[in-house]
Amino acid sequence: MVVKVVCDSGADLPPQLMEELGITVVPLYIRFGEEVHRDRVTISEDEFYKRLEHPKIHPITSQPGPQDFLEVYNKLAAGADGIISVVISTKLSGTYNSAMMAKDMVVKGCPIEVVDSLSVTGGLGITTLLAARMAKAGESLENITREVKAAVPRTHLFALFDTLKYLLLGGRIGKAKALLGSILNIKPLLSLKEGEVVPVGQIRTRVKGIDKLVEFCQGYKNIQDLVVVHATTPDEAVTLADRLSPVFDRKRMVMSRLGPALGVHMGPGALIVSFREE
Repeated sequence: MVVKVVCDSGADLPPQLMEELGITVVPLYIRFGEEVHRDRVTISEDEFYKRLEHPKIHPITSQPGPQDFLEVYNKLAAGADGIISVVISTKLSGTYNSAMMAKDMVVKGCPIEVVDSLSVTGGLGITTLLAARMAKAGESLENITREVKAAVPRTHLFALFDTLKYLLLGGRIGKAKALLGSILNIKPLLSLKEGEVVPVGQIRTRVKGIDKLVEFCQGYKNIQDLVVVHATTPDEAVTLADRLSPVFDRKRMVMSRLGPALGVHMGPGALIVSFREE
């Protein structure tokens, strides 16, 4: 059975890995005033973070429209027995609605399943990878969908931020708003609960923040997949990955970079670890 896998660009997976596994990406949008970019298509990570740190206009993001998904679905449907589309949390984006609308508009009668990952960046990436690996192994759409949905509540994300400023500006701060009254020189630690941003701690230094990310991971057993994502600190990402090697095989970790669309909300300095329990 041929099942094609689709995700939005919020998955933040390395391009070479997506190509290897046959994952098709639908880009999110970044807007600097009237200037519109497609995530990683018309603006690179380096260009984006340079502009974000010295903004003339603070960027905003928008979801792909139904037509964006429809073009992908129609193209893939011609050579597929089914399509699974894994998307960013519905609590943070309307991408799921666009994917569902497109599903009902596909010309060819190809079954399509849309799954809300209830996550972002590496968390969304992990559920997408699960779907893609099962698809490559020839599993049915039904089996893939069932396993991916079952993996959603077992996929965890912890993030170290330099500041809450970008989450606040982007309107995605959720329950982390409780930290806003804290002293200014803290580094927030955030997670996702049922797809919404929640605080899990606050520390004063980056070093202690990395300590906490390691500690969070050590609290879980039987980790199946692990992704480390950074915005602008690749050396810290390598340090974090090395320190996590007793928890999960270093060679099997996925290392990636936070893309422009999620960088709008997380900001420079964001460091994320996501993993899936057995």
